[in-house]
Amino acid sequence: MIRISRPTLEKHQVAIYFMAVFAGLLAAAVAGPSAAALEAWINPALAALLYVTFLQVPMSALGQALTHGRFLSALLIVNFIAVPLVVLGLIQFLPAHPALHFAVLLVLLAPCIDYVVVFTHLGRGDAKLILAATPVLLIAQMLLLPVYIGLFLGPDAAGLVQASPFLHAFFWLIAIPLVLAGATQYWAARRASGRRVEGVMGWLPVPLMALVLSLVFAAVAPRIGAASADVARTVPIYVAFAIVMPLVAYAVGKLMGLDVGAGRALAFSAGTRNSLVVLPLAFAVPDGGALIPAVVVTQTLVELVSELVYVRWIPRLVKPATERETL
Repeated sequence: MIRISRPTLEKHQVAIYFMAVFAGLLAAAVAGPSAAALEAWINPALAALLYVTFLQVPMSALGQALTHGRFLSALLIVNFIAVPLVVLGLIQFLPAHPALHFAVLLVLLAPCIDYVVVFTHLGRGDAKLILAATPVLLIAQMLLLPVYIGLFLGPDAAGLVQASPFLHAFFWLIAIPLVLAGATQYWAARRASGRRVEGVMGWLPVPLMALVLSLVFAAVAPRIGAASADVARTVPIYVAFAIVMPLVAYAVGKLMGLDVGAGRALAFSAGTRNSLVVLPLAFAVPDGGALIPAVVVTQTLVELVSELVYVRWIPRLVKPATERETL
């Protein structure tokens, strides 16, 4: 009999995530169009996931992340200067289709704040740095996404970018989970009951991530089929992004003198996007139809495969100086 424990869940979480994706696709195949009703459950599940993710970050660590100036500067430069420039170049290879461009911009301009921590750890990077910087990344992308999309799409952005979905996402997916996580930590520091609750919450990141992945793929798989021609055009863009961005991050990390763990964390952050968090924004686009959510979720499929490559490639890319000298 297999004994399920928190370390067991964490050890096998990558396999659990892939099984969750398969379960979602299977549910979509069995349920057909009615699986779209699961969309209503994505936001609550995602808010719960972000709550337990933030709960792993002591609020004092947020101040520490801000004081790690060199890494935080590199993280912001890569994700909010280098990434937009690379993405602007890549979308030139797509057809002149505003909604298609919007979907690709939406997902590629947003750095990941959840399972990037997992893969950074597996790739022997400094996962604590990424975890501590999570709220900074999330707030920055919510503030800058409308700006970049407006700049890159010009007049076409007017019918696609609206303030209300971004404000709604910021409130429910950032502010509320972050405040609840801080309140739970305050409670746990002062009461045994709070510590017990915090301990139970510590079990939930892996199951909740699996739940979110299952819900997303079950709800969006029919849309991918309906928009398959346009979705297929984005796959080479996503693959190119996955190859280029860790190399760019490596160059920035080396230029800024980051240590090996921080350099690897930077490379994982550069290549890993926030598709699950921006998906509610994709659903909220007026007349977005099947295309925009399908394009966003397709990036998740490409990325999950890329992460398995990263776990082996990034430690070889970002090496200690002594190891590089022996090669």
